[in-house]
Amino acid sequence: MKSLLRLLCLTAVCYFSTAGLSAADTAPVYELRIYYTLPGKMPDLLKRFREHTCQLFEKHGMANVGYWIPVEAKDQDKLYYVLKHASRDAAKASWKAFGDDPDWKAVRDASEAAGKIVAKVDSTFLAATDYTPAAIPALTGGHVFELRTYTCNEGKLDALDTRFRDHTMKLFAKHGMTNVLYTHTTDAAKGAGTTLVYLLAHANVDAAKKSFDTFRADPDWIKVRDASEAAGKILVNPPASIFLTPTDFSSLK
Repeated sequence: MKSLLRLLCLTAVCYFSTAGLSAADTAPVYELRIYYTLPGKMPDLLKRFREHTCQLFEKHGMANVGYWIPVEAKDQDKLYYVLKHASRDAAKASWKAFGDDPDWKAVRDASEAAGKIVAKVDSTFLAATDYTPAAIPALTGGHVFELRTYTCNEGKLDALDTRFRDHTMKLFAKHGMTNVLYTHTTDAAKGAGTTLVYLLAHANVDAAKKSFDTFRADPDWIKVRDASEAAGKILVNPPASIFLTPTDFSSLK
């Protein structure tokens, strides 16, 4: 009887501790982070990630998805990377445990003995769309990646999702592009409800440009685009795009 009562109590505690959480609070999330390095410090940052940080992330429950530096020389003071967390709350707990880890503090202090490495960090939490690939493709063949951001007019995100889900992704594949990850931003300050952020892989930058040229000229795409925008334009502005080269320690290459 006591065992049964104990079980009922534990069940009640679990229920009330999660009853106020939405599906978004408990679903896996991705985190896109951009590190802006101080002049001449990128090699030090990459060394720290290669030799220590990536392993410490995994130790604290954060999954390394990919690490990249922009192709354009003017942007090569930036490191882009994506982590996956079990949930938003898990992310918060993992970052706290990471920040408190004596191993991390020792690594950080040693790497910054000659001065700070990072000027600032930008973090964006992302929720996978229902049409993102079930698993991120295992890419190891020296690809160039393209991070694209679409900002929709108010109320048009569903129309954009429908277009990608039913047509665009298939047309991308038809024209030689690899669909990697499709997400929505989750926070109001980052455009929640109006923003799609996704990642493609290409053989190289020239191949990407050729693929998009043939995609845009495809009669199937033109038909889909026009039909989807019969009730008004979906995007506020043309998509933002940045080409990224994987680091030597990125699992996606």
